Amino acid sequence: MPDVVVSQLKKEFGGNTVLHEVSLTIKDGEFFTLLGPSGCGKSTTLSCLAGLEKPTSGVISIGEETFFDGERNKFVPPEARNLGMVFQSYALWPHMTLAQNLAMPLKLRKVPKGEQQTLIHDALDKVGMAHLADRYPHQLSGGQQQRVALARALVYSPRVLLLDEPLSNLDAKLREQARVWLKRLQSELGITTIYVTHDQEEALAMSDRIAVMSSGHLLQVGSPEDIYERPATAEVAAFIGRSNFIDGTIRSVVEGKARVVVEDATAEFEVHADRGFAAGDAVTVAFRPERATLVDASAAAPDASVLLPGDILATAYVGSRVEYTVRFGKRTLLVDHYRGGFTGPVNVALPEDAVRLYPRTDVVPEDVEELMAVTV
Repeated sequence: MPDVVVSQLKKEFGGNTVLHEVSLTIKDGEFFTLLGPSGCGKSTTLSCLAGLEKPTSGVISIGEETFFDGERNKFVPPEARNLGMVFQSYALWPHMTLAQNLAMPLKLRKVPKGEQQTLIHDALDKVGMAHLADRYPHQLSGGQQQRVALARALVYSPRVLLLDEPLSNLDAKLREQARVWLKRLQSELGITTIYVTHDQEEALAMSDRIAVMSSGHLLQVGSPEDIYERPATAEVAAFIGRSNFIDGTIRSVVEGKARVVVEDATAEFEVHADRGFAAGDAVTVAFRPERATLVDASAAAPDASVLLPGDILATAYVGSRVEYTVRFGKRTLLVDHYRGGFTGPVNVALPEDAVRLYPRTDVVPEDVEELMAVTV
């Protein structure tokens, strides 16, 4: 199948802009995820692709076929786009059997009756539900209903599959199983899939690439590893996984190395600066809790580029690791460690590649700021 291309997509509701000129290219056969918090614009983007919402401006196309062009006033209705969609609620007709649910989109497309039974059986077989074709939705578990909804979206061989948080109604264990099964099915079918979720773990586990959105803006597009290991902004670092954030100021930059003075604490260190920082710039220093190591303050420091002196405030044993809360100046730091037993003064040690610098103007969500702040 050809690529899906979204160019300068804008959507307004009552004068309020909910999508700000979003541009994306989704490759043929790719599992592409739109990720972000509630209200970020991800479901609106999906609805525009499906034709359920008409954008204010921009262009949407698949290959040579254009579905929407604001300048040319072209809008292809959803039934003419040949896209499959699975909604969060599944939207199965309760008074129809599974086979009858799958027959509906085929009837609307005027598929001959002789072909319908074959297509219905094949679609249900793909999701492991062919033996339950005569049952009604209320006779199925949530996971089974989710599979039927997916089969209905696949029954007419759509060019692209659109999934709007299809696993959100499942419990945690079943959701974990479902995402493995869904990713395997998508890989086997080779169908281009655009997936909407607010669950970062789900996005990291299933996606070929991820687009992180916030307040209608596209913040970053990349592989799961890129998004997690190399977040483009402090906001992405805050939303994907957990991160520590510290305020600092650039003292000097020499040959790509920035010397950072940390505010509200007696700490100074040198790290790689991959942006055009200059002396005097206010920065946000970020690092993941699992990249840090704790060292007793009285012990010899390891070969680490960054040492942050602090005091243990709290300890939580969570099975595979111990989570420490460390007071550092007027902030708290979260550190994951493989063993317990640390108390009192410690050093938080970090390798240089664990630390990222962002302009202080980058947004860090308020709830993260509140979590990291502490009254001393």
